[in-house]
Amino acid sequence: MAGDFAKAGAAVVGVSKDSVKSHEKFTGKYELTVRLGSDPAGAVVERYGSWVEKSLYGRRYMGIDRSTFLIADGTIRRIWRKVKVAGHTQAVLDAVKAL
Repeated sequence: MAGDFAKAGAAVVGVSKDSVKSHEKFTGKYELTVRLGSDPAGAVVERYGSWVEKSLYGRRYMGIDRSTFLIADGTIRRIWRKVKVAGHTQAVLDAVKAL
């Protein structure tokens, strides 16, 4: 699927607060071809509104809201929040092609 995004002129980048070393292990384990950005201070994830309060079994904590941002010409064109993997990649690719 990464090739389909490249053909459509899109770059795919994942960002989290995990360290570069953690990203390297994750990329190797799952054989990812997507670039991952490390944001340990949280500046990027906070600016994009993806550092949110979550709840699990009544316990509240801060964490990443898995989100996708489609950015073209420096403008956010579309946002998907609380992303579920099934079908999401195709939905984003279709939106890229529609630009």
